[in-house]
Amino acid sequence: MQDEQLLRYARHILLDDLGIEGQDRLLASKVLIVGAGGLGSPVCLYLASAGVGHITIADADTVDLSNLQRQIMHSDDRVGQLKVESAQQAMQQINPQVVVTTIPHRLDEKALVLAMQSVDLVIDCCDNFATRHAINRACVATKKPLISGAAIGYEGQVCVYDSRMPQSPCYHCLFPEVPGAPELNCATTGVFAPLVGIVGSLQAAEAIKMLTGIGDVLLGRLVMFDVRHMRWHEVRVPRDPDCSVCVH
Repeated sequence: MQDEQLLRYARHILLDDLGIEGQDRLLASKVLIVGAGGLGSPVCLYLASAGVGHITIADADTVDLSNLQRQIMHSDDRVGQLKVESAQQAMQQINPQVVVTTIPHRLDEKALVLAMQSVDLVIDCCDNFATRHAINRACVATKKPLISGAAIGYEGQVCVYDSRMPQSPCYHCLFPEVPGAPELNCATTGVFAPLVGIVGSLQAAEAIKMLTGIGDVLLGRLVMFDVRHMRWHEVRVPRDPDCSVCVH
């Protein structure tokens, strides 16, 4: 680690359990983030600032004025720009040492599997069930740990799935895929701006913990958060023995 890096990451290096070895692991890590919106913003910014060496960010959308209420890595002067390009600019302004690869299109399941081949973990920051399930299937197929988050209205949730672990559930165990099921989205339901920051920050924290091997991650533990009443609730998620994705 160079002198500039020792200074940049000094507050991490001072931490018990993390230290120089943990920071070196971050610098050598590769992460795939799917979604560069409300959840993706804090995830991208915190992982870049923390020194994750190579971050791939996938999103097909462009920055819209309505995004700026909560998608904090985008700015007014980047309205109309691809979100992944805006994300790359914001991340490298914070930490020019991080390598950022952009994927400016929607990934189908085959493309997700290919994108996951060279990464250490995947962070789901998307906003629809179809993509979440595709990400989950690809993570199971490639044996990549998945940090999943969601936020709508005043409520958010985070959970970690790791198909390398025999007893770990997958996303489908908790939320079985139901074709044609109605979806809530921010455009029609709304979302409390700081909520996505809270959920995304939790996802970033879980990612850093997994990459450095510190603490206890939310493996098979669904944490739900009601920001309006400031209440947290945790539910243990067992593996579904009949799951069509991770068991059969």
